Amino acid sequence: MLIISIVLVIIALCGAPLFAVIVASAMFGFYQQGIDLSVIAIEVYRVSDMSVLLAIPLFTFAGYLLGESRAPQRLVYLSKALLGWLPGGLAIVALVACALFTAFTGASGVTIVALGALLYPALLEAGYREHFSLGLVTTSGSLGLLFAPSLPLILYGVVAQQLNLSTPVRIDDLFIAGILPGLLMLFALSLFSIWRAPRKLARTQTQWSGHEVWSAVKDAGWEIPLVPLVIGGIYAGFIAVSEAAALTAFYVLVVEVLIRREITFQQLPKVIREAMLMVGGIMIILAVSLASTNYIIDAEIPTRVFDTIQAHIDSKWTFLILLNIFLLLLGMMLDIFSAIVIMIPLILPIALGYGIDPLHLGIIFLANMQLGYFTPPVGMNLFIASYRFEKPVLDIYKATLPFFFILLGVVLIITYWPGLSLMLLPGR
Repeated sequence: MLIISIVLVIIALCGAPLFAVIVASAMFGFYQQGIDLSVIAIEVYRVSDMSVLLAIPLFTFAGYLLGESRAPQRLVYLSKALLGWLPGGLAIVALVACALFTAFTGASGVTIVALGALLYPALLEAGYREHFSLGLVTTSGSLGLLFAPSLPLILYGVVAQQLNLSTPVRIDDLFIAGILPGLLMLFALSLFSIWRAPRKLARTQTQWSGHEVWSAVKDAGWEIPLVPLVIGGIYAGFIAVSEAAALTAFYVLVVEVLIRREITFQQLPKVIREAMLMVGGIMIILAVSLASTNYIIDAEIPTRVFDTIQAHIDSKWTFLILLNIFLLLLGMMLDIFSAIVIMIPLILPIALGYGIDPLHLGIIFLANMQLGYFTPPVGMNLFIASYRFEKPVLDIYKATLPFFFILLGVVLIITYWPGLSLMLLPGR
């Protein structure tokens, strides 16, 4: 078994598709137990029976449509009109705009590419230092993963539900659990941005203007209803996640293609293709991972791992700090979707053994993965920002370090204060 595991790791490092490595490990595990391999096909087919998974392609399609339209520019303009008058207001605008955009697209690299061209020059023009501006935009790319309708939140809920836990994991509850931790991240970075605002400007160059605010609101008038439509509807319990996804996709399609006409019918197939390529990658990894998860549960691997860990670590708090270190390393090396479907079936049962709420674990997991995106030396967003802004990657490392340590402190607060994630959920 050890030799097979080593071979699979080597194959993965050589560039084999991740889903192929996962399904190969599942096939070998079931073969060892004498179980008919048709069980894998059954598990793969089971994906088509999960209604909540409809949310993933629909939200992804809506996010890609928004990214291809001029919605990002309108979002920045609206944020600037509302917040630009604050000390450090333009930096706060960047944080808020990136967080909202990432929440809808679920892809931090897309945020850097889509909004970076707008925000980075604007920050430099307002008098912010180059290193600060680079660090802010690179860091902001991963903000928003804790806010609805973030795809990683949905995917974590789907994977957790397949484990048949005694404590239920509802996606609606995950959306609520992410609100305060996500806001704390934004608040901490906003304070730092105010402190680092150019001294020559007590306020940024934008002053409060009722006319400008009204103009920005009218300009973004078709996009603004997305917030109450998706977030308000889900949080209030009026609509399910899959229903909110369908409404969002239909609404964005009508607005951007038929009303604003910023995406032509000729461009639409390209947008659909790019969105579904991403969805296809997520779905095939999820499908084969369900089979792998069944093998892991049948072989009682989490129980054995928990017994081994508990023999050396009896403190819940020590386990959490080691988990943080592990997840930071994982976030540097693996994309968030793969990390969720591969690691959650192993980590979640172990965490339950230490008395950690599965909702709290989900927020810890995603907060660490969010940080891992720009953790030196191999965080993915570091290289995306280096390419996008044509700067040496070492300069990006230096620029992001202050933001990294601030968010690391917030991640520790999230980890050791469960109430921050759970206080809005009575009874947890």
